[in-house]
Amino acid sequence: MIAAPGDRIVIRGKTVESADRHGEVIEVRGAGGAPPYFVRFDDGHESVVFPGTDCSIEHAAK
Repeated sequence: MIAAPGDRIVIRGKTVESADRHGEVIEVRGAGGAPPYFVRFDDGHESVVFPGTDCSIEHAAK
């Protein structure tokens, strides 16, 4: 998984009742766009994310 600042990350809910989480990649801390990513989620929460199989990246238009 490769990302750049400004890309959007989507973390799918693990159960039917769980909502998806959406956020913006603020900083890429791995080499060459690799994880971990510093993400600001839409609810204002900020966290370092090591994405798993439940994540996808939506690349920003360039």
